[in-house]
Amino acid sequence: MGKQDETRDRVLDLIDGLRVGEAIPAERQLAGDLGVSRLTVRAAIDGLVRDGQLARRHGSGTYVTEPKIAQPLTLTSFTEDMRRRGMVPSSRTLELTSVSAGARLARRLQVSPEEQVVRVQRLRLADGEPMAYEVLHVPGSLVPGLSKADLENRSFYELLEERYGIVIASGNQTIEPTVTTEEESQLLAVPLHTPAFLFERTTVAESDRIVEFVRSIYRGDRYRLITELHPGRGRNGRFKSESRR
Repeated sequence: MGKQDETRDRVLDLIDGLRVGEAIPAERQLAGDLGVSRLTVRAAIDGLVRDGQLARRHGSGTYVTEPKIAQPLTLTSFTEDMRRRGMVPSSRTLELTSVSAGARLARRLQVSPEEQVVRVQRLRLADGEPMAYEVLHVPGSLVPGLSKADLENRSFYELLEERYGIVIASGNQTIEPTVTTEEESQLLAVPLHTPAFLFERTTVAESDRIVEFVRSIYRGDRYRLITELHPGRGRNGRFKSESRR
């Protein structure tokens, strides 16, 4: 293990013993305590700042941040994920409109371009803090009477099952690194061009009907992704990454 990696691990050990919002010692003190140069300490801290585990405040110091939420790659709702972590999920419906699908959405939802699609913009929060911004599209024929109030502080999947008798069976999801736009930054209360994850997901009901296409921006400073690795079954013995569905 290199000197910088070892220093990073020792700073992480220090962070584990501190509370969120508590300052770590100054670089000069850390260098003396750890027996390394200030450049090595600074490089280790820079990496932890980039990872979102520390935050610098100009003229004040470096502080421990909120831990990132582990996001397993599973077909569960935001509401379920937050409840499982002991956090209080909530949603703010920003807009609900009905639009013609058009060519792109028609391909995603496997409907005609003329079909009406309900488009919902939602801000997802945990313990009152903005975590994700999502734009949901669902064929209007599947959710007659859907209103903004229906989606406030509620799982969309729960609503589908309880009101419309639609049970989600499977899904396909892509994830890309991105940075927040001006609008997304304002909604998520982060600086412009903050690192983020772009999720695009299409879900299918037990009836094999495509139910939704949703595009979500998750804050990169509050999330890390987890996937399970299983041995491949082919002759070459390679490993593959699988998302639990």
